[in-house]
Amino acid sequence: MFDKKYEPLLLSLFMSIFISGIMSFAISIMNLGFVDNFVYLWLNAYWKAFLIAFPIVVFTMPLVKRLVKKLIKDKE
Repeated sequence: MFDKKYEPLLLSLFMSIFISGIMSFAISIMNLGFVDNFVYLWLNAYWKAFLIAFPIVVFTMPLVKRLVKKLIKDKE
C-alpha cells in the first residue's frame, strides 16, 4: 500500500488512465469506425492521450478541488 502523501498523484494517475482511455476510444470510434486495425489505432491514440492527460490532471486537480470546495455548501 502507498502512503497518504501519494494520494493526489495516484488519484491523478487513475483519472488520467480512465479518462484518456475512454475519450480516445470514443473519438477513435467516431473518426474511424470499427476498421480492421482499430485496436492498434486506438491504443496508439490512448498512450498519446495519456501522456497529455496525466500532467494536466496533476496540475489542475488542486484548482478543481478548491473550486468544488467553494461551490459546496457546508452543513449549517
